[in-house]
Amino acid sequence: MKKKMIVSAFFIIILLIVSIVLYAVFSLSVFYSVSITCGTIAYHLLMRLGIGYLFDFFMKNRADYSKKWYQCRKWENKLYKKLKVKNWKSHAPTFEPSLFNPKEHSWEEIAQAMCQAELVHETIVVLSFVPIIPSVLVFGDLPVFIITSLAAAIIDVTFVIIQRYNRPRIIRHIK
Repeated sequence: MKKKMIVSAFFIIILLIVSIVLYAVFSLSVFYSVSITCGTIAYHLLMRLGIGYLFDFFMKNRADYSKKWYQCRKWENKLYKKLKVKNWKSHAPTFEPSLFNPKEHSWEEIAQAMCQAELVHETIVVLSFVPIIPSVLVFGDLPVFIITSLAAAIIDVTFVIIQRYNRPRIIRHIK
């Protein structure tokens, strides 16, 4: 997954540059629309990569899983059952699967990595709404930016849910 995201980011940046050049040369609205689309996608991909690398740099997968923030609330298990998380969680991609492999890491290291992954995705959820700002100030088409920001945020909320659903099971292995 890591390689696919990096390649996708590189590819979309190339498309962004090409569409900007084509718009500058031909002044066709289709190239303007493609530029905005590529720019928004590039933002979402690069922001996700950047946030992940920033958290890695500062936290080094050493989050304290005993802190209150990471503890399951009473209502969460009911929500997870209602969402049937157990049925779909294994189909979600993992950016760096080795971090969650018990053959390579202790259960404690895995729990710490899960906490960091949760923080990464929570931060991304908030930053998913940043493209709304230029839509209001420059581009217009606010509904399109709201829809894409909501879709991006929902995707990352699912990863937060997966981390929070799985962590108590991992912590039981530690104790």
